[in-house]
Amino acid sequence: MILSAVILVLFIAYSILILYYWSAWKSVPEYKPAVTSPSVRISVIIPARNEEKNIAALLEVLGKQTYPANQFEVIVVDDHSTDSTAAIVQGFPFVKLIQLQEDDINSYKKKAIEKGIEKAAGQLIVTTDADCIPSPNWLSMIAALKEEKNAVFIAAPVVFSHNNSALQLLQSLDFLVLQGITAASVHNKVHSMCNGANLAYERNAFGKVNGFTGIDTIASGDDMLLMHKIAVKFPQQICYLKAKEAIVSTIPMKTWREFFNQRIRWASKAKNYDDKRIIAVLLLVYLFNFSFLTLFAAGFWCYNYWIYLAALWIGKTIIEWPFVSSVVAFFDKKPLMKYFFFFQPLHILYTVFSGLLGQFGRYEWKGRKVK
Repeated sequence: MILSAVILVLFIAYSILILYYWSAWKSVPEYKPAVTSPSVRISVIIPARNEEKNIAALLEVLGKQTYPANQFEVIVVDDHSTDSTAAIVQGFPFVKLIQLQEDDINSYKKKAIEKGIEKAAGQLIVTTDADCIPSPNWLSMIAALKEEKNAVFIAAPVVFSHNNSALQLLQSLDFLVLQGITAASVHNKVHSMCNGANLAYERNAFGKVNGFTGIDTIASGDDMLLMHKIAVKFPQQICYLKAKEAIVSTIPMKTWREFFNQRIRWASKAKNYDDKRIIAVLLLVYLFNFSFLTLFAAGFWCYNYWIYLAALWIGKTIIEWPFVSSVVAFFDKKPLMKYFFFFQPLHILYTVFSGLLGQFGRYEWKGRKVK
């Protein structure tokens, strides 16, 4: 009886949270640029490690941006690649290549971005990953929002390209949910999430918060932890760019091992959050998902708990459906919704185990063991 009551309370609290996200997502207007000729100088910084299979496609798209070529530069920071990444980059005359020299550190990506910013000429820093593909209007949309809203920090949408494998479909759907939460939280000035694959911030703001100082020993968090620092100093100047032309497409993990490593890496940032509201939300989500495993185990003592488990599974799907379907529709990924109900168990399992291992375990990232 006590277990059932606790889980009911968790379900009610979780439902309120999802309804909050749904309401906030719907209130985020799709951005239509009012500034037709933005003039902000942009530096695109791309950390890259062993990306010979991907980086040429990204650089080709960057060379075809509608934003004036004399108003932006592209800087690739090669993070000790052992393949032909650097040679490929050198084949693009408009790209500046920097070789990262620092070694034996825990956060190579932050150091790569930091080195890129040191050499940057732009007042607006835009970051993406070497395996990403933006639209031709990507920089134009970012620049327009920056000038129109006087934004200091811009979180922008990211989507996974995918095939029809269960792993990639799960990642795509799960990642879209995270995008919806990102938009909702940034719009409501909670500033809990963003993704370094599509991010922009003022170079001066980066300097005013002392860059990555204080978070530079943490392997992950070049995006969210930096956003949290900037949000303290510029709480009203952080925006989400909800525009289809600003979407960046990236590649999902190819194996289950890579997938869990990525999620463990993401979860590892949680213990470094200073905003207690974010911690409270993460704890609620974790405990709610953990309750499914609790009911499953309790069912071996009393079969009724398995009935409660099925009811909770259905209830979770029902309460999440309007929010998720709305987000999926914006990204033109409606066919993914037919898998939503069936992927719930996988989502619950990875949430519980990656959340736990992210706080206590090590993970592999770009061929390195980090903690």
